[in-house]
Amino acid sequence: MDVLEVGRDSVRRHEWDAAIEAFTEAERHSDLSPDDLMLLGDALWWSAQPDEAVDTFERAFDGYLRDEQIGAAATVGATLAYLSFRRMSMSVAMAWYFRIEKLLADEPESKGHAWVGVIRIARALFFDNDLEAVEREADRTIEIAVRQGVVGPHALAMSFKGIALTYQGRWKEGVALIDESSMLAMSRGDDLRASCDVYCNLMGVCSSLADYKRAVEWTDEAERWMRSNSVGGFTGVCQVHRAELKRLRGDWSEAEHDARVACVELERFHLLNGLGYAYYEIGEVRRRMGDLDAAEEAFTRAYEYGHPGQPGFSLLMMDRGDLEGAAESIAGALAVTSGEGGDDLLTKGHLLPAQVEIAIARHDQETARKAISALEEVARTYDSATWEAMLLTCRGALHLEEGDAAAAISSLDEAWRIWQRVDLPYEAARARELLGRARLATGDESSARLEFGAARSTYERLGARFDLERIGQHAGPGERGGVSGERQTKAFMFTDIVTSTDLIGLIGDDAWERLLDWHDRELRSAIDGHGGEEVRRTGDGFFVAFDSARDAVDTAVDIQRRLADHRLDHGFSPTIRIGIHLAEAIRQRGDYLGKGVHVAARVGDLGAGDEIVVSESLQRALGTAPYQLSRTREVELKGVSEPVTVMNLDWHR
Repeated sequence: MDVLEVGRDSVRRHEWDAAIEAFTEAERHSDLSPDDLMLLGDALWWSAQPDEAVDTFERAFDGYLRDEQIGAAATVGATLAYLSFRRMSMSVAMAWYFRIEKLLADEPESKGHAWVGVIRIARALFFDNDLEAVEREADRTIEIAVRQGVVGPHALAMSFKGIALTYQGRWKEGVALIDESSMLAMSRGDDLRASCDVYCNLMGVCSSLADYKRAVEWTDEAERWMRSNSVGGFTGVCQVHRAELKRLRGDWSEAEHDARVACVELERFHLLNGLGYAYYEIGEVRRRMGDLDAAEEAFTRAYEYGHPGQPGFSLLMMDRGDLEGAAESIAGALAVTSGEGGDDLLTKGHLLPAQVEIAIARHDQETARKAISALEEVARTYDSATWEAMLLTCRGALHLEEGDAAAAISSLDEAWRIWQRVDLPYEAARARELLGRARLATGDESSARLEFGAARSTYERLGARFDLERIGQHAGPGERGGVSGERQTKAFMFTDIVTSTDLIGLIGDDAWERLLDWHDRELRSAIDGHGGEEVRRTGDGFFVAFDSARDAVDTAVDIQRRLADHRLDHGFSPTIRIGIHLAEAIRQRGDYLGKGVHVAARVGDLGAGDEIVVSESLQRALGTAPYQLSRTREVELKGVSEPVTVMNLDWHR
C-alpha cells in the first residue's frame, strides 16, 4: 500500500517516471485496481510511451467491466476512442464508439455519457465533416458535462463547437467560444490531455484565421499553465503550432528545430496527420532560407503524410523559374477549396497571395486581379489586421506591375506598417522591398534607398538568401539595393550532424539541447582558431568561409579529431559530415551568394558520418598538405547542371 500511495502521489505531482516505477513495483505483488491502472496509463502517456499507455487503459477498461462499473468503463472506452480519432484510426475509433454506446444504452446518465458526446462530436467533425451536427452534439454534450460536473468534455465540446462556427463563417462567435473553452480547461480542468487538446484546437483556429496576436497571447498563458502543472512543455502538434509562430516572427532556426523535434514525437504517438504539418513548416523555413532542395524534400514528406504542401510547392516552383508549373500548381490547389457545400474561404485565403505573386511574375495581370478580388471576400468575412495587410500587399504589387506607382506606394506604405504592428518581419520586409521599387519608379531614389536598406537589414538577419539576391536586382542605378557586388574567392565549408532527427528521438529533447550547445562550442572554437568566418547556422551545422583552402581543411580536420577524441574519452559524440568547395561568390554583407555557395552546400551533403568531402577546385588550391585524398569521382549535384569532381580527405592521424 505504501508503494501504491507513492505512485498515486507522484501522479498528483506529475512526477511521471516516479509514478511508473512505483506502480510497476506494486504490480509485482498484486494486480492493480482499474483506478490505479488509469493513473499508470496517464503516467505512461506523459512520459511519451503512448502504446504502453493505451495497453494500460485497455486493462483498466476490462477491470471496470469485471467490477460492473459500467459508467467508468464507458469513460475509459471513450478515451480510447478519442485517442484513436486523434491518430486518424477511424475504424478503431468507431469500434470503441459502438461498444460504449451499447454499454450505456440502459445506464443512467454519468460522466461516461459526456465523454461519449465528445466522440460523437469528433465523428461529426473528423469523419463526416458535418459542421451542423458538431454544433448539435456539442450543445448536448455541454449540458451533460455541466450536470455531471466534468470539465474535460465540457471544454472539448465548446472548443469543437467554436471550430464549427468559425468554419461556417461565424468566426467571432466561434473564437469567443474557443477562448472560453481554453480558459475553462486551464483554470478548472484536471484532465491534462483534454486541456492540451483544447489549446491545440485554439492554435489551429488562430493559424487558419491568421490571428497570430491571439495565438501569442494564449501561448504565453499556456506556458504559464504548463509550468504550474509541471508539464514539460509543448509537444506534438502543439509544438508544430509553436514552430509556425517562431517562423512567422523571424526565428527560423528555432522554428525548424522545434518542427524536427515534433516529427519524432508525432511518429512516436502515431499522429501521422500532424507529421505532414510539421514537415510543411520545415519546408517553409528551408524555402525562405533559399535551400530549395531541402524545401522540396520537406514538402514532399508533408504531402506523403496528407498535407497538401501548398502554397509552398507552388512558390518553390516559382523560385526555380518554372512559372507555368507554379501557376498550374496554385490553380489546382485553389480548385480543391471549392465544392458543393461552398468555398473553404480560410484555406483559399492562405493560397490567394501566392497566386497573386506567381501571376505577377508571369505578367498575368488578369489572374492577379481575380485573385485579389477573391482575397477581398476573405478579408471582408474574416476581418483582421493580417488579412488587411495581405490584401494591401497584393494590391500594391499589382499596381506596381500595372505601372501605377503612386497607387502602389499608397497600398504598400500602409501594408508594411500593419505587418510590423503584428510582428511579422519577413512579410514587412517584402512589402518594403516592393515599396522601394515603387518609390524608385517615381524617381524618388533617396526614399527608395531607405526602403531597400530596411528590407535588406531584415533579410540579412533572417538569412533570406534569395530575397537578398533579388533586392539587388531592383535597387536602381548606383545603389543595387545596397549590394556591393564585390566578388570574392573563398573556401566555403558546410557542416551537418548526421541523422540528427534519430538522435533526438534516442536521447530526448533536454539531452539534445545540451549536446547541441556542446557541439556548437567545439565547432566555433575550431573555426575561430583557424581564422574562419561563421556566415550563418544551417539547421544543425554551420556555413563558414575561409580565405585559404588550407585553413578550411585544417579546421575540418580539427573538428573531426575533436569529436573523435571526445568519443574515445567519454564514449559518445555526434557524427558530422563536412564538405568544402573553393569558388567565387558575391559578398552580400553578412552572407555570400551565388552558384559556388550552392555547390559547396551540395558537396557537404555527399558525406557520411565522420567524412570530409572536398571538391577538385579546393584540392587544386590546397597544394602540399599532410593529408591523404581518395581517388576522384564525378558526381551529379541537385540544381547543378554539370558534374562536379570530388574526393574524400583522410583526417585520421
